[in-house]
Amino acid sequence: MRGAEFAVLVLVLGVAATTAFGVNVTYDHRALVIDGKRRVLVSGSIHYPRSTPEMWPDLIQKSKDGGLDVIETYVFWNLHEPVRNQFDFEGRKDLVKFAKLVGEAGLYAHIRIGPYVCAEWNYGGFPLWLHFVPGIQFRTDNEPFKAEMKRFTVKIVDMLKQENLYASQGGPIILSQIENEYGNIDSAYGSAAKTYINWAATMATSLDTGVPWVMCQQSDAPDPIINTCNGFYCDQFTPNSNKKPKMWTENWTGWFLSFGGAVPYRPVQDIAFAVARFYQRGGTFQNYYMYHGGTNFGRTTGGPFIATSYDYDAPLDEYGLVNQPKWGHLKDVHKAIKLCEEAMVATDPTISSLGSNLEASVYKTGSGLCAAFLANVGTQSDATVNFNGNSYQLPAWSVSILPDCKNVVLNTAKINSMTMVPRFVTQSSEDDIDSSKAFSSGWSWVNEPVGISTSNAFTKPGLLEQINTTADKSDYMWYSLSNSRELDVYFDSTEIKGDEPFLQDGSQTVLHVESLGHVLYTFVNGKFTASGKGNSGNAKVSVEVPVTLTPGRNTFDLLSLTVGLQNYGAFFEKRGAGVTGPVQLKGFKNGSSVDLSSQQWTYQIGLQGEQSGLNAGSSSVWVSEPNLPKKQPLIWYKTNFDAPAGNNPVAIDFTGMGKGEAWVNGQSIGRYWPAYIAPNSGCTNSCNYRGPYSSNKCLKNCGKPSQELYHVPRSWLQPRGNILVLFEEAGGDPTQISFATREVQSLCSRVSESHPLPVDMWSSDQKIGRKSGPTVSLECPSPNQVISSIKFASFGTPRGTCGSFSHGQCSSTRALSIVQKACIGSKSCSIGVSIGTFGDPCVGLTKSLAVEASCA
Repeated sequence: MRGAEFAVLVLVLGVAATTAFGVNVTYDHRALVIDGKRRVLVSGSIHYPRSTPEMWPDLIQKSKDGGLDVIETYVFWNLHEPVRNQFDFEGRKDLVKFAKLVGEAGLYAHIRIGPYVCAEWNYGGFPLWLHFVPGIQFRTDNEPFKAEMKRFTVKIVDMLKQENLYASQGGPIILSQIENEYGNIDSAYGSAAKTYINWAATMATSLDTGVPWVMCQQSDAPDPIINTCNGFYCDQFTPNSNKKPKMWTENWTGWFLSFGGAVPYRPVQDIAFAVARFYQRGGTFQNYYMYHGGTNFGRTTGGPFIATSYDYDAPLDEYGLVNQPKWGHLKDVHKAIKLCEEAMVATDPTISSLGSNLEASVYKTGSGLCAAFLANVGTQSDATVNFNGNSYQLPAWSVSILPDCKNVVLNTAKINSMTMVPRFVTQSSEDDIDSSKAFSSGWSWVNEPVGISTSNAFTKPGLLEQINTTADKSDYMWYSLSNSRELDVYFDSTEIKGDEPFLQDGSQTVLHVESLGHVLYTFVNGKFTASGKGNSGNAKVSVEVPVTLTPGRNTFDLLSLTVGLQNYGAFFEKRGAGVTGPVQLKGFKNGSSVDLSSQQWTYQIGLQGEQSGLNAGSSSVWVSEPNLPKKQPLIWYKTNFDAPAGNNPVAIDFTGMGKGEAWVNGQSIGRYWPAYIAPNSGCTNSCNYRGPYSSNKCLKNCGKPSQELYHVPRSWLQPRGNILVLFEEAGGDPTQISFATREVQSLCSRVSESHPLPVDMWSSDQKIGRKSGPTVSLECPSPNQVISSIKFASFGTPRGTCGSFSHGQCSSTRALSIVQKACIGSKSCSIGVSIGTFGDPCVGLTKSLAVEASCA
């Protein structure tokens, strides 16, 4: 491993190019060492299958522009080997193409092979066929599992080697990962866990990739594997050897969304604080999970109940647009840290206390290099500290970075970057027809039969667990029972005669069904009777509904659904789903009940429409009549549409629909479920970034659908004649859905006189600093846009946030005209925040400039 080499990056006419020669990649206690030079590196996660190949170059370039050095991705076993020994690396699955694009952009790559990945991905990335290998037990000292894990790992490593993608071959890959967060759950596996981890480490290093291997959350990772940290904060992490660098493989930039949950977000001031604290306390490699989250297309979500959107509140949003101010503020943080790199890699930090909750870290060398980080880890009070004979203001829960141990280049709580407020706009198609109207006509449909309808149905006694039966070939499985022997006996018994009055008019009873999850629909004698659903905390479903039986034949059809398979936890592969009982009829007039669980049930895996390929939209069975059925369960819908005009990212607004899956030109955009509403409580309009973050600290969208808008990649669309197919399970009105495009509604910035200079203007020469000051900068996101209007401008004590600014107790009367003159008609503008520009509307107070603008 220590003899690794990495491509020399050379500049040719200002463009980074990679030669065919490699240079050594090693590590010591301070950092990764590339070509004999320690490096401070900033990394970000982009999972290639959660976007499209057409999006990759732009995502990678925006990552580079945001200050990243490395792109990290998992490798998804079930995506590449859905059937044993049948591999797929085409389209969104083209790992090699993705890695090459990273290298062509002049960035490094970290390939996390796993092959267990978690990632809120279906079954944690494992293929379902693995579950059926005789004698297998996942992620432990089990020979069948180790043989399969090694076979896939070798397959990926050999493929990457053949394409010369490792550093030793002149490629971009400087790191690889084996296993994933095993230390979080390894105690459940007893002594076999240690044997397994040692085997995994030996297996990985034997593959001779020529680059270091890491294990995240594995405190006992054996040498030479580097153990790394995952979490919201990793400044207190220490590797298990003083010969290994301090590395952070997952800094969670937000959190994942679950169907039925509110939308999580994480304030950028807190992320910036966590990043600066990590580098302050000796860290040299940090990775954002996620930098671009993307979309869980198809049936790739895990959980269960993980939503189709995997936006993650990342610096690049689900659609590939910059998420401001998160992207811009972190870009400034990266620049500030890189100004300290030379001092940071030369020595270990000297850490000292400046008071209660106040800390200084200094990187100082004998040659005169000096960089310092000053931190206020208190959550309540701002502080003034004295350091090296100078006074510094430190807001609560913030870090100031001093590249020369004297002048502050950035404070993590003070944002110089602009804010962008995005919105989804219902779009018109190219011929200026409102897209919602385009969806409201020309619909055709096919009814999905209730119960057994395909020739591959089979009968078994008792109730079958769903995942073992379907092998995840479909979300759906029918459980069907008719003419139950016990029910016939019951009706024929002497206690209740078939000619009694209550049977002549229908026998009233209660159907009780218990399921391991995740969703259940019940039908009696062909009619829908009830539904139930689990949630991300408890997938189990219990349904109890009054039903009417008839003398003679009665049919019970239960449609059970999965919503992504478990992806985390010890022995997660043993977590079941489906109707495992009991299934009972209760509440007869004599107080007795009938248990149907052990009867001869008939099973059907999947839907008739799935087997006949309705999702492609080309079948001849579609019905086109004026009376479109609405608000009815189990219906396939199809329509044709033209792509929305322009180049902005596209989404479908599924308002009016219940739950199902959608396909555009035969490609699944994922499960939709706008009928699952988030709780009414727990959200906040403004989340205080001060203090430790957790996944439920900052939530929005309470009382609303967890997800209404679903990404349709532009590259999947043709200008005209696209086909949209929906399978609606619960009942909805397809005429209510519409297209929307993601656009920027407003640009905002708010900067005070106390803010540091923009990072790009920083200089250790204080005279230069005195000539300039804090600056508000605005820039339209698209190349062909200019600032068209100034919606608000105030210099003084403005209140509110972007989209709701208002004037405070004092405001310069000249602010609006000055900003309009500087900005309107330009793609970008910068205005100094000073009384020299605007006058002094309130002497003695620290003033701010707040601006909101729009682009056209």
